[in-house]
Amino acid sequence: MARIEELTREAASLPKEQRLALARVLLDLEPVGSVAEAERSWDEEIRARIKAVDEGRVTGIAYDDLRREMAARYRA
Repeated sequence: MARIEELTREAASLPKEQRLALARVLLDLEPVGSVAEAERSWDEEIRARIKAVDEGRVTGIAYDDLRREMAARYRA
């Protein structure tokens, strides 16, 4: 696991364009399923999330709160 952490630190220090290029290369290493398969998976996920909200198992977060949280978390 230490090697993964080391690689992650190195990748994080790259300029944005190089990080994006690295991400594309890594994603391309794995075969991608069909578009229909991906859409089916997303449909299942969306239904599960809606059901969780409807049943009160999860709550939403206000958009402005989310923006503040993301800005704080990913501040450059």
